[in-house]
Amino acid sequence: MGDLPGGPARNQIDLPPPVTRIATEVQGLHNFMLVVCAVIFVAVFGVMFYSIIKHRRSVGHRAAHFHESVAVEIAWTVVPFIIVVAMGMAATRTVVAMKDTSNADLTIKATGYQWKWGYDYLKGEGEGISFLSALDVTHRQMSDAGKPAGDNYLLKVDNPLVVPVDRKVRIITTANDVIHAWMVPAFAVKQDAIPGFVRDTWFRAEKTGDYYGQCAELCGKEHAYMPIHVRVLAAQDYARWVDEQKQALAARADDPKKTWTIDDLVARGSKVYAANCAACHGPAGRGAGPIKALDGSAIVLDADRAKQIDVLLKGRANGAMPAWKQLSDTELAAVITYTKNSWTNKTGQIVQPAEIASARP
Repeated sequence: MGDLPGGPARNQIDLPPPVTRIATEVQGLHNFMLVVCAVIFVAVFGVMFYSIIKHRRSVGHRAAHFHESVAVEIAWTVVPFIIVVAMGMAATRTVVAMKDTSNADLTIKATGYQWKWGYDYLKGEGEGISFLSALDVTHRQMSDAGKPAGDNYLLKVDNPLVVPVDRKVRIITTANDVIHAWMVPAFAVKQDAIPGFVRDTWFRAEKTGDYYGQCAELCGKEHAYMPIHVRVLAAQDYARWVDEQKQALAARADDPKKTWTIDDLVARGSKVYAANCAACHGPAGRGAGPIKALDGSAIVLDADRAKQIDVLLKGRANGAMPAWKQLSDTELAAVITYTKNSWTNKTGQIVQPAEIASARP
């Protein structure tokens, strides 16, 4: 595998090329601190090794006997203090700027789930757009098979976050289950996403392109499969994308009171399953290791549909089976109907969106 523009590079030892002003300042501070620490290291250990070699006993030197020196005590207190203050002053402006999320052109909420990201455009151009962003199924299959391929291995997602170039984008982070962290190194952005709390950060990308990151907080067994892909577009391209998304949202808008046929629900459910469930339960519903199979599952086959509905709305095993209440009533009804009528599960049972709506807590 080679370099991935906007992502990790082969044999990379430096920070990624910055595409925001903050990232440029962070890289400058990193290099400045590195030089300061290197100078201190060379000076301290240079004096130490010089003293050891020059004044060794084998050339006739004897240990001196003396007590403390006020001048030395003051020097080794004042000099480090000045160095630390200088380093702190150099970093303060950048740290303060990193926290200034005011006057944003675009506000997006990023919600961490086990194990994907949900994006909601709250303010600015694109307001009202929302979607889930998960690892591409083919990459999970490559990982399971032990055959990684491509420069974007485990970084490709089905729905990247899309933003305009040269606009201040505020990211509000929170989580649905455990602590996650939204991180994109090229933007110098890393912000924890904590259940029950709201944090925020921001970036202003100065170049168009694709930029990659990952969840940076250990969040469970699928932590390695929770990538972040941000696509930065020119203003006119972003406006076109917003228009396309809104048209697609309008087309997907479902009437929760609509009564669906079993064939339509199964067809819709197959897409929901592939996007959200197949990574763990497998395309054939057979599970893997501790992941229970859906093919032949007692709960799936049970005539009491409320049991499976409760599992999807509330989760099980302390989050090992996550809750999926972020999906719409129609999506949940479709995927449940799909599992009840796929593989060897030929129950003929059907779940309507209205049943999901009435079961929601």
